[in-house]
Amino acid sequence: QVQLVESGGGLVQAGGSLRLSCAASGHTFSVSVMGWFRQAPGKGREFVATINWNGGSTYYADAVKGRFTMSRDNAKNTAYLQMNSLKPEDTAIYYCAASDRGGIRTVTSMYDDWGQGTQVTVSL
Repeated sequence: QVQLVESGGGLVQAGGSLRLSCAASGHTFSVSVMGWFRQAPGKGREFVATINWNGGSTYYADAVKGRFTMSRDNAKNTAYLQMNSLKPEDTAIYYCAASDRGGIRTVTSMYDDWGQGTQVTVSL
């Protein structure tokens, strides 16, 4: 099992930036794909971004493409989500997830381990 801890959330004005981090511990050698999801109040958890085992391949939801960038540092067992040009509709709890399998994974059921989430609030 892998433990994931997110950090970096907060309150930011529209147009601003935040960088989220996801630190992994435990059986990190088993981690292949990592992903970010978000959940706004009253809505389901939605896919944001995913990255393959070596960081060479990423995939994004249309809503964040061109504004968000996902990366990972395997030496630090950490994944990141750089969020630029933030909009009020980006307000949500952001969750990090990990899977021991490869491929493009955009559905919550494709992931084995989840963090507790970090709140991102974007004001006008």
